[in-house]
Amino acid sequence: MQQPVSVGFSRSWLSWLCVAALVAGTCDIAFATEYSYARAGVAPSRVLKFVASGALGPAALQGGAGMAALGLGFHYFNAFLITAIFFAAAAWRPALVRRPLPVGLLYGVVIYLVMNFVVIPLSRIGPRSGRATLTVVSELLVHMFLIGLPMALAARRAFGDRQPG
Repeated sequence: MQQPVSVGFSRSWLSWLCVAALVAGTCDIAFATEYSYARAGVAPSRVLKFVASGALGPAALQGGAGMAALGLGFHYFNAFLITAIFFAAAAWRPALVRRPLPVGLLYGVVIYLVMNFVVIPLSRIGPRSGRATLTVVSELLVHMFLIGLPMALAARRAFGDRQPG
């Protein structure tokens, strides 16, 4: 049985966690806003208010710039939590950083599934249905390559030289 890696909160570890969360969160929200605008003419502020509506309910969609900013804050908070979960797992199981490409792609799929089939349905947004295949495939690829993979690569930089026990 593998022993957990002694990590502590080194500056390097926290720096890589923050970098990964910022990169993944930025890639995700950039895709969401650009795709929504290109596909349906949805303003970026509306996408951000939609994010806020997950916690605050449908009234968030009627808010102004402050509500959009709150949605952006919620989005980055979620990105930080999702990244922290991966970093905690990588600190506990060093094997996760040995092969960041397959692990990161798989983590992206896990993130996509958890967000779309657990988090969003349980939020004040509720279950969504009738999504276009192009949208689902695009979102899945973004989660794999622009969210999960950067997290795994950053965790490799943070923990790659550490040996178990």
